Amino acid sequence: MAARGHVQDPNDRRLRPIYDYLDNGNNKMAIQQADKLLKKHRDLHCAKVLKAIGLQRTGKQDEAFTLAQEVASLEPTDDNSLQALTILYREMHRPELVTKLYEAAVRKVPTSEEYHSHLFMAYARVGEYKKMQQAGMALYKIVPKNPYYFWSVMSLVMQAISAQDEKLSHTMFLPLAERMVEKMVKEEKIEAEAEVQLYFMILERLGKYVEALEVVRGQLGEKLTSELQSRENKCMLLYHQLKRWPECNALSCKLLLKNPDDWQFYLSYFDSLFHLIDQSWTPPEEGDHCTEGEVHCSVSQAISFVEERVAAEEAKESRPLRGPYLARLELIQRLRQRSCSEEQQLGEPLELMFQYFVKFGDKPCCITDLKVFLELLAPDQYVQFINRLTEAVPLGEAGEDDVALPGDTRTLQRHLCVAQLGRCLGLQHALDTDGKLALIRELKIHYRHGLQFGKNCLKTELQFSDMYCLMAAHVYIDLWMETGNEQMLWQCLGLLEEGLSHSPSNAQFKLLLLLLFCRLGAFEPVVDLYSSLDAKHVQHDTIGYLLTRYAESLGQFAAASQSCNFSLRFFHSNQKDTSEYIIQAYKYGAFEKIPEFIAFRNRLNNSLHFAQVRTERMLLDLYLEADISSTLEESVKSMSLCPEEDDIPWDNIRDNRDLTVFVSWNPKDRQLNEEHRQRSVEEEALWLKIRSVTLRLVGCLSGLCHPPSVRNSEKTTENGVAAKPSTLQPLLSQMESTLSQAVQFTERHSQHQYPILGPPSTRLAQALASGSCQCQLSALQLPIHLQELEAAGLDQSAELQAQISNLFKSLTVQLQDMLNKCKGDLLEVKDGRCKAQPSLLENLVYFVETICVVLWVSNYCGSTLRPLKSSLQKKKKKKKDASAVTPVVLSGFQEFTSSLQSLLSQALEHIKGQESHLTALKMESLSLEGLPQTEEEGTFTKTIMDKVQSSYLRSLQEVGDLLRKRVDTLKSLKI
Repeated sequence: MAARGHVQDPNDRRLRPIYDYLDNGNNKMAIQQADKLLKKHRDLHCAKVLKAIGLQRTGKQDEAFTLAQEVASLEPTDDNSLQALTILYREMHRPELVTKLYEAAVRKVPTSEEYHSHLFMAYARVGEYKKMQQAGMALYKIVPKNPYYFWSVMSLVMQAISAQDEKLSHTMFLPLAERMVEKMVKEEKIEAEAEVQLYFMILERLGKYVEALEVVRGQLGEKLTSELQSRENKCMLLYHQLKRWPECNALSCKLLLKNPDDWQFYLSYFDSLFHLIDQSWTPPEEGDHCTEGEVHCSVSQAISFVEERVAAEEAKESRPLRGPYLARLELIQRLRQRSCSEEQQLGEPLELMFQYFVKFGDKPCCITDLKVFLELLAPDQYVQFINRLTEAVPLGEAGEDDVALPGDTRTLQRHLCVAQLGRCLGLQHALDTDGKLALIRELKIHYRHGLQFGKNCLKTELQFSDMYCLMAAHVYIDLWMETGNEQMLWQCLGLLEEGLSHSPSNAQFKLLLLLLFCRLGAFEPVVDLYSSLDAKHVQHDTIGYLLTRYAESLGQFAAASQSCNFSLRFFHSNQKDTSEYIIQAYKYGAFEKIPEFIAFRNRLNNSLHFAQVRTERMLLDLYLEADISSTLEESVKSMSLCPEEDDIPWDNIRDNRDLTVFVSWNPKDRQLNEEHRQRSVEEEALWLKIRSVTLRLVGCLSGLCHPPSVRNSEKTTENGVAAKPSTLQPLLSQMESTLSQAVQFTERHSQHQYPILGPPSTRLAQALASGSCQCQLSALQLPIHLQELEAAGLDQSAELQAQISNLFKSLTVQLQDMLNKCKGDLLEVKDGRCKAQPSLLENLVYFVETICVVLWVSNYCGSTLRPLKSSLQKKKKKKKDASAVTPVVLSGFQEFTSSLQSLLSQALEHIKGQESHLTALKMESLSLEGLPQTEEEGTFTKTIMDKVQSSYLRSLQEVGDLLRKRVDTLKSLKI
């Protein structure tokens, strides 16, 4: 806001101090300065708006809004007021009010180019495409500039994209946009590349590929210069759409002759070649093969073409390009898929891959290049292939460790590539336990030796030998998964901690540490690790699941709030930010980007992770605050939670998680596959549905609660009965059916595990095993029965009272059973060895969550039974019948509350015992038997163990604190 040119207007001079205060974040002084100015100049509208901005930023939203509307109702036309109001409305997330502001300004000053363009951008912020089209044309009539005309055209295209009816798009909006552009073409008024791009986009959406091709290849196409090979790429795209394989093939040939390293053109060359072969296409006897030149339509021509490209690289004195060598392997792969015998003419894959390694093995990309083609090798060639590669690595003499080491970084990279390829082929997985331990020892020696080459690296740079350390960690994980020996896991964590000390910016070390800590149930170190990853923008959606999945389930409620906020902040700003990107795209004519921005915004709004984080954050807030710092009703109200509405877009939900974020060199049978992905999405959706319905049920419960001030009023009680039972019953039925699906899903997939570097399992299986979901459902069914009791009264409802009393007893049994599943040591020590049992911590969190729900229900029960009891006592007094038996439901409820008291005391006793046990553990005295460790390794492993111990203590402390607060709420349940 500060950059405001040379001051001439005296009002600008008066306003300057207020702008400065606002820019420096001194909002209170801005408000005071504005008040002073308004005393002298009452009609200075801008000062009022600047005061409103100060009020908005100090949390006084209502005052700010009232002040802003005062000024807006006067329909100001001075630039200062309009700009200030725009800023204010944007901060209030009310962009629709900006449109009204500029509509009024345009009515008063109909010839202002500036106000018309501001109005257009205001419509763009709220996605009013029809009004944008009209505003664009109005602007063009005042100031006939091409960009304004094409703003209007683009708005028509956006109406077509956003229209629900595709037929309407193709019969009205797009043809109209096409005619508008054609008018400009005929009048030869097309000036900029953006205008040609827009014309191309319209034709492409209309499916008029032939016309689009004429545009690209004609005079207008000459304007397409901003991207390298822009015309050629567009032609290639259109040839593909039109299935003109001869042109596609000839153009690919031409482009590959110019740049033999452009991989996309090799792919289109091979695609078109095999299409032509399948169609038995033959070139005409006379004249050109096609408009693009000569066409290759046989395997022999393709082989010659690729071999020529390779020969040209071999003849070069400079370093050869990788493209032709990879194209040869790609052609072999494609010929083998089609069972063509000609593949032998290109050579033996093992030999070709060996030659490739000799040429490019010192580049980090060599592994990713060759990994794709490993399936060309027969299983019995694997060892031979790795042996040949090893022989080609010039290592030095073996030292005292019997390990030959590289003398420079290039040799190191070659040796590393061989190790990575060996893992990809499954040779490391085939080793026995001793073989794997020997391999780890060798990898560690290579890692530590390689550190000398990176002594001068900056902290932000990776060490040359980091991948040795990561691979050793992967082998440790293999051993842990195969043998169940947790010592391997501790060693692995120690090694990664060591790696991170030498290479503090290595994201792979951090991600793997994060994953393993969560597997151990230690969330405390994870928050700092995730923060240090410095996840940017969309990464909060793609990798945020690694953090939010474990946050609450491991009892670190404060950290869970923080992790949800990381993600939610990004999702909430997405809406506002995307509008700004769209406006910039209009300003600079990047029309093809506008639909992409809108698709991006929709994808984020429909994100599975967004729905999960939103739901979990609300549940977490309720567990921590409802009936503690505020009543359940107030908490639900402050969240604007509407139980009747399901705000999750189930039909359009998008899984945006990046499940390949971990570097992995596992063979294909151990990698994440499509079945794993689909199962993970199904599981995530099921768990989200359970959590979402639980949240809505709690919202319903808050709506049923009787207002405390009029508890004894019979009339209010009757009204209370009819509060919202209509929503509660359908939601309970929905919960029952979802739980039934969840049980079936869990039984069906109980034997199937995701790969360790794949998606983490949800809390679903553990929640069902702990009995938490079933217990919460039982508790939430109580209000229905109590409403019936309230309607029937205590005298005529013996059977119903017995049923409710039994439900109270059943809940006590279920809660006791849940608590029993939490018993045991989180860190169990046997024979000097340390074993973590994180599932006990998860069970404890489920117990706490369930206790919260049960207490909310109990609160409702108390508020319903209290008036019934008092009316009963009044009747007793009238009849003077002191010997009457207490109704079953009242005695049952009193027993239930005392049972809850006892359960919570047991839980707190257990937590206290665990805290004492963990505090007494001397982690350094725990030996890692049978695993020789250097003193330095021992230090890193001890650091890890201390972090886990500290995290467990923190979790127990937070769970204990919450339970103690819940114990205090028990007192209010007495009737």
